[in-house]
Parts: sequence; structure tokens; C-alpha cells
Amino acid sequence: MKRRIQPQRPRVASPAEPESPDSFALAEERLGAQRPIRNARLQQIADLLNNDRIDLAEKDLIEFLARHPDDADAISLLARANVRLRRRSEARALLARCLEIAPGFAAARFNYANLLFQLNDMDAALGELDRLLSEDQRNPLFRQMKGDILATLGESRQALAIFEQLAHENPGRPVAWVNYGHALRAMGLQEQSIAAYRRAIQSRPSFGLAYWSLANMKTVHFDDADIAAMQKQLARTDITADERVTLQFALAKAYEDLRAYDRSFELYAKANAAMRLRVNHDPDIGTVRVAANKALFTPAFLRSRSGAGCTSTDPIFILGQPRSGSTLIEQILSSHSAIEGTAELPYIPGLAQQFGTDYPNALAKLEPSALTAMGEKYMQDTQVHRKLGRPFFIDKKPGNWIHVGMIHLILPNAKIIDARRHPVACSLSVFKHYFRISRPRLADLGRIYREYVELMAHFDSVLPGKIHRVFYEDVVADPEAELRKLMDYLGLPFEETCLRFYETERTVSTPSSEQVRRPISGEAVDHWRHYEPWLGPLATALGSALTAYPAVPEELR
Repeated sequence: MKRRIQPQRPRVASPAEPESPDSFALAEERLGAQRPIRNARLQQIADLLNNDRIDLAEKDLIEFLARHPDDADAISLLARANVRLRRRSEARALLARCLEIAPGFAAARFNYANLLFQLNDMDAALGELDRLLSEDQRNPLFRQMKGDILATLGESRQALAIFEQLAHENPGRPVAWVNYGHALRAMGLQEQSIAAYRRAIQSRPSFGLAYWSLANMKTVHFDDADIAAMQKQLARTDITADERVTLQFALAKAYEDLRAYDRSFELYAKANAAMRLRVNHDPDIGTVRVAANKALFTPAFLRSRSGAGCTSTDPIFILGQPRSGSTLIEQILSSHSAIEGTAELPYIPGLAQQFGTDYPNALAKLEPSALTAMGEKYMQDTQVHRKLGRPFFIDKKPGNWIHVGMIHLILPNAKIIDARRHPVACSLSVFKHYFRISRPRLADLGRIYREYVELMAHFDSVLPGKIHRVFYEDVVADPEAELRKLMDYLGLPFEETCLRFYETERTVSTPSSEQVRRPISGEAVDHWRHYEPWLGPLATALGSALTAYPAVPEELR
């Protein structure tokens, strides 16, 4: 039977307690005031940037710098323009130059640290933040970013300490409590995490992200008071669009737990539709990229690159569609004495992004030595995440399925595990999950799943035996049999500890963090059927990928 964890409610603050000033806003004001733009022409250009007239601002800045090449303020503004234009490498060089000229330019250094973080240069970003903190050790903006980077690096206790301090220093800032709650949750401290999310709601009752964070724990079930509170906030006209959407996702989960599936689906659909107004999703981009991968990675091309790439056998990639059971597989393997679980590492997508829209075709233009260098860079970048000294480590990022070809070129000895789950269950779970990156329709989700099946079938053909497929339903039905197959593929001995994966203590920051800390349950296998009356567009788009599952339909081979 599912253990029902009832939400904890912290003490409600007395109206007499003064609200603390927002130290983040004050720090941002101080940062801008340290070096105000005094040149009238640069002030005008800054206004252009602030009003999204980026192309014109860039043109004016280039002209200004032609006359004043060492003006640090102009270089900083041009870096901002390049970031907005997604030319991050150019922005990095500009900010480095800016800080050579004006090493005390704190706002530029903060932007530089943020950019390094985005570029996955974690050590360099931490170095810049430590330099900033040496001058302003209490600055919450600097500490927040340091906490984010430490969490990304798996330094969970250090990150938790920072987030705890920031929450208690800013009790009226709900996002600080949510960040603290996330850090607690990642370490398995569920009760404390629930209390932190509740504290965020206390500080701002309309803060839907806190409600969604509770809903996303899966083990929390909202009571009547919670449902009434969310309905009350949704009835307001003055809450933000983000607050409304996250409240809708959370309330949809509340109705789901009450088995009111019609009301639940209505809210999930409304939330998805609202997000599509603000988050672009072009389904053709994925189709084009799958076709490009199939066209490039032919047997002849792969033979021509034989012998290239970094020879390390350390990496184990777990990939597939989101919500496919990949976290469960990661937790099982991380319980083996020879394997270390890390996180959803950003380095493979980062390598792909450097080629821009020419990816993956640009890989054909690289010499074998360049492919080897890319693999070695990946190994160097991931080293900071490896803390246990084990011979193998896991990179569990579902979206890496689109990069299987590149992974093979640069790391030919890496193991690749394809985590696969029933197409409707998997796609519906994505539909019910709040995330900002994109917002596909149900039909789009079906199309994405078909394309994923098609591309993986292509690599099964051109790289036979390279990829080991694990079906979620098989793991639930017979975990030991599936684990033994996995160990045979990895060339490692079977260990009983992997069957007791829920006893393994490690940081888990994905939405499945609570599930993998409990024994395997089959309750999620057919849960999607409760929503079947509303899933016609998804089923139609999936077509034979649904009817043939778990087999691959002939037309996708």
C-alpha cells in the first residue's frame, strides 16, 4: 500500500512580525550602482538593449568601440547583446577582455560567472564567484549562483547550507524556500522539504511553484484545505501567468489523486495550452534532426571513422524519452560497487550546441583527431562529478538519444542504455509535468516518440549490439532478470545490492526522487488508462509505435 505523507504546515507568522526586505533586490541595485553608465551615448544604447532592439544596439556598439576600443562599459554591453543573440562564445571573449581592462567591474564579473555556468565551465564559474565573494561575502546573488553550481556538481551538502541560509535570511521570498526545499528533497529529506515548500506558500499564497513542488513529490496528497486554497488563488485576476499555470498543474494532480480524472485532465490541458502561448515548440525541428542523423550515420561513414574517439570505457549513458524509468535504472546501477551515479550532465548537448544549426552534419567535417579531442574534453569535464573513485559512471540525460551518433564517434567504447516505457504512459507523463523548455501538444508528443523509436531502430541497424534496451514494464515485472541482462551487457558481476537500490544513499534531483527511494511498484504501469478517453490525438499520432509496442513497426526500421 502506498504510504501517504500528509503535508506539514509550519507555524503561521504573526501579522505583527515585520517582513524582511528582499536582500536580492537590494544586492542587484547595489551591483548596478557600483559602476553606472555615465557616457550619454552608451546610456542610449543600453536603453535599446533594454527595449529588445538588439540588432540596432549591436551596430551602435561596434561603431562606438571602433573609436573607443578599451571602453569596458561598451564591451560589457556588447557581451550582453551577444548573449541575447545566443552567441555565447563571443560574449565570453568580450567579458574576459572587459575584466582585463576593469578587474573591479563587479557586475561584468557576475555576468561572466553566469555565462561560464551556462557554458558548463563550472570550475571557472566558481573561481569568478569566489573572487566576487571575497569582496562581498554576504551578497545573496553571488551565493545563490554558487549554490546552483555546487548542486549541479553534486556537492549537495554545501549547496544545501547555502540555500538554507538564503531562505532564513529572506523569509518573505518564496523562491528561496522552494530552492531550499529542492535541495532537501534531492538528499531524501522529505519531511523537511515539505515544510520548506509550505513555508513558501505561507510567504506568498499564490506561489504556484511551491504547490507544484509538493505535487511533484508524488508521495504528498493534498487535502480539502489545500484544494480550496488553490481554487481561491486561481479565482484571482492579479496573479502572474507562471503562478496560474503552476497552480493548475498542482490542482490537476490533486484531482488525479481523488480519481476525478475528468477535472484533472481539464486542468492539465488548460495549463499546457497556456504555456504554449509563451513557450515555442516547432515539431519540425526534431523531424529534420532525426532525418539528418539517419542520413549521416551510415555504415560507410561509421567505418570511415573507426579508430577515432577517446578510448575510455568509463561512461555509461542512460537515455530515452523523459519519464521513461531512466532514474530507476540509474538508481539500480548506482547501487553497484563499480558504478557511480552522477546526474543529468550537460556536456553532450553542450558539445553539440557548438556546431549550431549545422549539427550533426558538421561532425562529418571533423578529422579523427578532433573527434578524439571532443571525447577527451567530455571525460575531463565530467571528472568533477566523479567523487567515489569507481571505474564507471552514469550520465543519465534522456535527451541524449538524439546524440547517439556523436557519442559513438567521440566515445566508441561507452555503453548506451535505452530506457523505454509504454508510449502512451511515457508521453502522458510528460504532458502532466511542468517544465519551461518546450510545450508540445499531445499529437506532438506522439510524433516525438515515433521519431525516437525510428532513430534508435536506425542505430540498432548500423551499430548492432551497441545499445542495450530496457523496458520499464519488464523491470517492474522481473527486476532481477532485467538486472542480470544489464550486468551481462556491462560486463560486470551481478550484485544483490542492486535489487535493494532504495537503500542506496545518494543525491537524486529528478522528479522520480521519491519513487527510487522505495521498492519497485507496478502501480504506474497502467495508470495512463484512467485518461484514455482524452488521449485520442496522442494515440493517433503514435500510430503503429503504439499498436506494435514493444516491437518496432516495420515502417520505422
